[in-house]
Amino acid sequence: MMAYQRTMVAVSAIVALAATACGSSGNDDTTGPGASNGSPNGGSTDGSDFIDDPFEGTDDPSLGEEACGSDLIGIVRDFKDSHPDFEERVAEDRGLVEAQLGQDGKPVYAGGPEGTVTTSGPEAFDQWFRDVPDVNMAVQVSIPLTSNGDGTSTYDNPDFFPIDDQGFGNEERRHNYHFTLELRTKFEYKGGEVFTFRGDDDLFTYINGRLAIDLGGVHGPELATIDLDASAQELGITPGNSYTLDFFFAERHTTESNFRIDTSIGCFTPVVPR
Repeated sequence: MMAYQRTMVAVSAIVALAATACGSSGNDDTTGPGASNGSPNGGSTDGSDFIDDPFEGTDDPSLGEEACGSDLIGIVRDFKDSHPDFEERVAEDRGLVEAQLGQDGKPVYAGGPEGTVTTSGPEAFDQWFRDVPDVNMAVQVSIPLTSNGDGTSTYDNPDFFPIDDQGFGNEERRHNYHFTLELRTKFEYKGGEVFTFRGDDDLFTYINGRLAIDLGGVHGPELATIDLDASAQELGITPGNSYTLDFFFAERHTTESNFRIDTSIGCFTPVVPR
């Protein structure tokens, strides 16, 4: 992100997510709500036709059916700086996405046909987290979380450039600055968990298919925290059940890329995004 845009904004929602132990409980609730608009990615507003499990058939076969660990598995999609949503505008841009995931497990654009202050419209946005030949190139990555010894773990990288010299390359820059990241996992909600993210640019986090964090826009590092207990009713979650976590991040502008996660999740059931 641009250095002069480094102002950090604290978003007052507290994030928290996790479980100190992993594995499916006897009541494995992974059903999420449908999207709330009429786009092809949407579903009914009551969630009745939302896919039962957006991760079905996508578990990493090398991990085993009951695998869990401290690494998050994601897909980075590299873009050229000529893409209309990259390297163009710098501004806060909340409300880019609907409050519920679409049927395909991707964010549903809410900006309208003319776009928003930092985006050019639904067609370009729909390319952010989907493989599109000649528009983006996908690379699988792993985000390792390090235990802090107090029941929490952290990934902290103030120079988050996971695909330098890959994809379309650095485009004559020191780093490859234009990419998105999609992370997916399952976790057991035990109660008392918290999840915090700090970084730039856009960040959309969904729990149980419902939007929990919205840091949309091209901006300097910003902070958001979620307290799952405080947001349990809004997210439709109850302790003792397993839920999905979808994490969508975009780095859209030079010259910085910050990425930090703090969580009390001690164990993940990782899933490779589709």
